Amino acid sequence: MTTTFLIRDALESDLEACAGIDHRYETDYVWQMSVAETTGERQVMFKTERLPRTMEVAYPCDSDRLSLSLADDECFLVAVTRTVMLPTPRGEDDIEDEYDDEHLDTAVTEETVLGYLTMRRDTLHHSALVHEIVVARGLRRHRIATRLLKAARRWAQEYDLLQMTIETQTKNYPAILFCQQAGFTFCGFNDHYFPNQDIALFFSQSLR
Repeated sequence: MTTTFLIRDALESDLEACAGIDHRYETDYVWQMSVAETTGERQVMFKTERLPRTMEVAYPCDSDRLSLSLADDECFLVAVTRTVMLPTPRGEDDIEDEYDDEHLDTAVTEETVLGYLTMRRDTLHHSALVHEIVVARGLRRHRIATRLLKAARRWAQEYDLLQMTIETQTKNYPAILFCQQAGFTFCGFNDHYFPNQDIALFFSQSLR
């Protein structure tokens, strides 16, 4: 299956469609964190653990957070398909000329949002933090997320940023693999980072 789409800046009119995407994902693995402390030493380890069964995980979508992503210091991209709807011919003459300039002038273009990416620019540290890369279920593994990430990388380079970082959850193993396959390297974590108290993992890549 080939999915044809384009990447563009998000508009306020895209917010409802982005929020309406099914954000859930399935995983068979998680990164299990363990902490060992001795006198003067602390070790934090992450181990890939296979789950006894496939787990479906709810991915909370914050509509207010999406709205804030429209700010000038943020990168908010959407992947969309476009369908050109031509007016219905009215008679035989129209059937013969249904693709003339008059009909094309009245054609309506409809868009369907397939996925989106949000990223915040940190001018102090010359870096960018990717908060979300979301693709509709059923359309994943069609390189939509890859294209969104490439567009975000170009955006960051245009602002002379030096590094990109992606945040994700320890249980979001598909996202962990995506980060690694995209050339991002694990660079840290933050306990109780997300609103549901999940641990955040961070993967970074130099833009130099």
